[in-house]
Formats: sequence, structure tokens, C-alpha cells
Amino acid sequence: MEKDVFKALADPSRRKLLDLLYASDGRTLSELCVPLDMSRFGVMKHLNILEEAGLITTRKVGREKLHYLNAVPIRQIYERWVSKYAEPWAAGLTSLQTELEGETNMDNKPRNVNRIAIKAKPEQIWQALTDPAKTSKFWFNCAVRSAWDIEAPFELWSGEEKKAEGIILDMDPPNKLVLSWRFVSFPGMENDAPSRLTWEIAPHAELQGVTLVTVVHDEFEQAANTAKILENGVPIVLSGMKTFLETGEELAVGQA
Repeated sequence: MEKDVFKALADPSRRKLLDLLYASDGRTLSELCVPLDMSRFGVMKHLNILEEAGLITTRKVGREKLHYLNAVPIRQIYERWVSKYAEPWAAGLTSLQTELEGETNMDNKPRNVNRIAIKAKPEQIWQALTDPAKTSKFWFNCAVRSAWDIEAPFELWSGEEKKAEGIILDMDPPNKLVLSWRFVSFPGMENDAPSRLTWEIAPHAELQGVTLVTVVHDEFEQAANTAKILENGVPIVLSGMKTFLETGEELAVGQA
């Protein structure tokens, strides 16, 4: 997987595409073709390589196919190769952000999308996501606690205080979990309205025993501060989940 990522990053046109998505996420193929001096087919080819490497994800919204920057692989490269050698120089790599989009004519357009492949069954992913004893191993030492019924409340508990809270909006174990989300213990969050986190869990189409986990954060137009925290935090949570389920070890991360 790392080989694919490094290969994808080696091409300047592909790096340009990542820069474009970093500046404004959720773009169509036509929008990405405008700044590049190449054919539509050429841009499609580069986007396919980036998607195969996991550096971008795509989602269909109506008739449009939207492209999103996926920060998880870059976070993993940072943890594996960069942080122990050049922490100050590489600080920016840990905070790849997708900027807030203006109003569009596409309803329910996803905003921030992160995806990771984990060598585990969907049922194991679901258990890790809903079992407080396991959640605390990768979610900044916090446990997610709930009755896990639709419309049931949940909380992110650090052992000393509640960090976040929300409601279970929808669930289809072990395939999908939709939560409203609001931070309660961070300064500057008082005026943020609840946003939405959607977890999509599906077996990999080609790799047996591998599950794709996609996290979509949206409906945060009135929660800009929350969006900034989750833009940085979700890739770390996903990396931590992968490490825990595949090795039984925990990432060395601080409190949320």
C-alpha cells in the first residue's frame, strides 16, 4: 500500500490534483480539468491512480461523481516515516484539511470523506466502534458509550468528563452507523450546532478478509470549529483503529 502511495505522489500532475482538492474538496472531473493542461482522459487516468492508492475517494451525488482528498494514507506515512525524523518540518502533513464549501445546488453533498482498508471483518469493525473497551484503544483514550438504538443518545467519555455527545440517527449493523455530533468540553464550541458523522463499513471488493471503512462528516455549515477538529482527528482515529485491529497495539496519541 505504501508503495502505491509513493508511486502516486511521484507524479507532479497527481500532486497538483491533490493540491486542488486540498484547496476545495468535493470537485467534479470537469472542475479538476480546468487548471491542468491535459486531456480529460489524462486527468481521469491520474485520478484513478490516486483513488487506487487511497489518496482520494469518490462519491456519486446525483449525476455527478465528486472527488475528495483522503488524509488517512498521508497520516500513516507521516507516522511511519516522517514524525520520528523531522517532526517540526512535517507538522503540516498532519493537518491536511478540506475547506468548507459554499452553498451548492446539490442536496446533502458530503463534505469531508476519509477512508481506510483494515484487515478485519465488518463485524470486528462494528464491535471496535461500539464496544467502549475497544473504542478507548484508538479514540484518543475515550470510550464511546450508548445503548446503540436509533434515537438513543451517545457520549464520548474520557474517564473524567464527556468530550462529545449526540444521537444515533441511523444504524444497520455491521454496515452503517450515522451519528449527530457535538463537542461539549472544548473551548469555542458553544455556538456550534450538531453536525453529522456517517460510518460506512463494507467488505473490500477484491481483497478477501479486508474491510473498507469510510467516514463522512457533513452538515457542519453551522459548526466550523467542530469541522476543524474532526478534519484532523478522524484520520488519526481511523489509523488507530487499523493499528489496533491488525496488531493489537495502540497509537501513541494524546487526549482528545
